[in-house]
Amino acid sequence: MRLLARVGSPQAAVAVLVAITGVYMGLVVLGNVTDYGTNRAFVEHVFAMDTTFQSPNTMYRAITNQTVVTIAYLLIIAWEAVTAVVLLAGLVAWLRGRTAVARRLSSVGWVMQVLLFGGGFIVIGGEWFLMWQSKNWNGLAAAFQNFVIAGVGLIVLHSSTRD
Repeated sequence: MRLLARVGSPQAAVAVLVAITGVYMGLVVLGNVTDYGTNRAFVEHVFAMDTTFQSPNTMYRAITNQTVVTIAYLLIIAWEAVTAVVLLAGLVAWLRGRTAVARRLSSVGWVMQVLLFGGGFIVIGGEWFLMWQSKNWNGLAAAFQNFVIAGVGLIVLHSSTRD
């Protein structure tokens, strides 16, 4: 029964969510580094707004400067990498029983994930660069999925007050 109580505890549930999202973010970074060109093309097309409705009232938002696109993409990869490291450090803290540190790291990692996918991809990519208008370069579903997963993690983490 003790094992069942531990495995079914709120801390174990959070640790599993942290593990899944930390590994996921690490794999996202790996994909962005090893398939750099394909994923950079995504950012380039979203910024260029070249597959949107091309309304003259919104095209002023487009960014086609390749240096800016490259810098933005590298910043996205760096943010994803730091997010992965923070979440995996949180997992290690959970496994070592350092609950207070684990809670802080988990929260910071998930907030970083929410900022990237909610603020970066949904708000900036989806609305500012009108990614929702593109049939070919629309990453809103994946962004929303990541936003929700991190949000659920934050809710579970902050609703379990037992240390």
